[in-house]
Amino acid sequence: MATSIRTTCTMDCPDSCALEVTVAEGKITRIQAASAETSGHPNTQGFICDKVGKFDRRVYHDSRLLYPQRRVGPKGEARFERICWDEAIAEIVAKFREIIAHWGAEAILPYHYDGSNGLLSHEFLDAYFFAKLGASRLARTLCAAPATAVAMGMYGKMPGVAFEDYPNARAIIVWGANPKVSNIHLVPYLRQAKKNGAFIAVVDPIRNFNPGEIDLHLPIYPGADLPVALALIRIWREGGRLDHAFLAQHADGLEPLLAAASAWSVERAAAAARVPASAIEELALAYAESSPAVIRVGWGIERNQNGGQALAAVLAMPALLGKFGVRGGGYTLSNSGAAKLDTAKLFGADSPQAKWATRELNMSQLGSLLMDGIAPPVKALFVYDCNPVATAPDQNAILRGLAREDLFTVVHEQVMTDTAHYADILLPAVTFLEQHEIKRSYGSYIVGGVQPVIEPCGETKPNEWVFAQLGRAMGFSDEPFGWDTAACMHKVVEALSLHGQPCDVTTLAAGGIQGYAFSGGGPVQFESVHPLTPDGKVHLTPTALGPTPFQYVPVSADRFPLALVSASNNKMISSTLGEFNYPELWLTLHPTDATARGIAEGDEVRVFNDLGEVRCRARLSDRMREGVCGLPKGAWRKSSRNGQSTTALCPQHVNAVAGGACFNDARVQVEKASPR
Repeated sequence: MATSIRTTCTMDCPDSCALEVTVAEGKITRIQAASAETSGHPNTQGFICDKVGKFDRRVYHDSRLLYPQRRVGPKGEARFERICWDEAIAEIVAKFREIIAHWGAEAILPYHYDGSNGLLSHEFLDAYFFAKLGASRLARTLCAAPATAVAMGMYGKMPGVAFEDYPNARAIIVWGANPKVSNIHLVPYLRQAKKNGAFIAVVDPIRNFNPGEIDLHLPIYPGADLPVALALIRIWREGGRLDHAFLAQHADGLEPLLAAASAWSVERAAAAARVPASAIEELALAYAESSPAVIRVGWGIERNQNGGQALAAVLAMPALLGKFGVRGGGYTLSNSGAAKLDTAKLFGADSPQAKWATRELNMSQLGSLLMDGIAPPVKALFVYDCNPVATAPDQNAILRGLAREDLFTVVHEQVMTDTAHYADILLPAVTFLEQHEIKRSYGSYIVGGVQPVIEPCGETKPNEWVFAQLGRAMGFSDEPFGWDTAACMHKVVEALSLHGQPCDVTTLAAGGIQGYAFSGGGPVQFESVHPLTPDGKVHLTPTALGPTPFQYVPVSADRFPLALVSASNNKMISSTLGEFNYPELWLTLHPTDATARGIAEGDEVRVFNDLGEVRCRARLSDRMREGVCGLPKGAWRKSSRNGQSTTALCPQHVNAVAGGACFNDARVQVEKASPR
């Protein structure tokens, strides 16, 4: 007999959908959206992405890791033998103790990202364990580090315009985001806004919307967001459109921004961005003259060395023109700041995390960290919720580092990823369909409960269980290492508040959805929510921008003339599902660039620079602007024809703002591949 079980998607996506999973005889048979009537979710609206709809294929995939394993062959060959959990924990602890004795605990580096967005899965008992150990801290910079630093500095991470309020807007700018693959539940609201007469513009080097869906596509050259934003600001200043009354009451830091904007005429910005000056002027006029007006600020803006500066300029726009104080007016970036997790309430004010002050290592420079002889060297790497070979810059440097025989690598993972091939100890992880969790959404205004729909496959375990076991095996007697999953759920619920309201553990434990107590829909910026900065003001030139705010530094394209972008796609969530859902890597190239290189549709090509070379087939599309080519974010090595994928071409240098990764600073050449 089939049963239907409620749960919440924990994948790294702003939608955080409410799900209904059908299970028959202990096996998942269907994953679908929960209805709005039964779930209480404001945005799921009866549909989910195809990626999560197929997630049971990961659960039952041939590459699924089902029990702990120990490496028995050379690193990278993925030859392992089965061991039990007790053996795995004992070997990890013994190796950690040996490393600490010889090199100190900072020689151990935890490496994790958002394979799960759950509150129990990362920065919970894992952080407590590594802080207690005295390991190096990880700067989590692959995504959102510059955006978070800028948003915190400018607005204190003020909650943004709710997706369901977008139909109220008369002008919408989607800047550096593609909601069709990474925020799909915003799309119906955009369509409704368009039907209501809104002007919709998309700023993106790739044309992801059809002409009938939007009014303006501005295909700026990667990294040139800052000149365009500054040119818009100059137009508004010279046109007398700045809201000086609002700025005088609510903002500071205006002059450095205006001084930077004064250097960027429309013509100069158009040349830098390789777009028509008339298109910039059209955007400036439409946004300025519309109210309500909202900007959907995407994380694509930050993926270059000018990204933090550009984000600040874009986020300043609604303040400069006084677009706040009306439903559907303002901006949306991350809405996670509306839910507060009090770590002091979780662990106490004197917890190891509160005192964790060891060196901080930038995850976007993993290849250098493993190979460049830092002191103390990284002697142990513990990877979880992440597949850095497929997602971190300079893939070949990472592979060289992971191949070190003196590096002890633990990987806690669901399937045999590119990174798992290099593990010394493999630990099998549950999927979100096999665990209890709590998902704090960073888009929809909900917190979702996660409950297991099936029993864990094999001997798979959740993160909080693994780190509790490791803590006890290390001899730590701290109370948190004695918590089971139920205790962890209660602790997080007690420490989590939703816009000042308490969470309900019964709802979340049952896989339900809890919304926020905003009246009349989502929050209205500068009415029901205000900046969360210490002084309550908008800081238009946040200190995170450093000593040269709003300075534009273009990337040289002399030797490698094409900008490479690695955008999200409809097959993977970062690199998740790459084991089955993206079998072949394709390079997307504008027909003009292809013709100049003698490349036809389907030809095998070399995409190369000084860091690496990717061989794959070419797909020609005028949706990609000239001078730019694209390989998908998160592609696995097996999808290419030479075992290198997208990140093999991405540089390790980082943004001056918060050290963010600069994937879109990759510059490449493409040529038709010679027969091998």
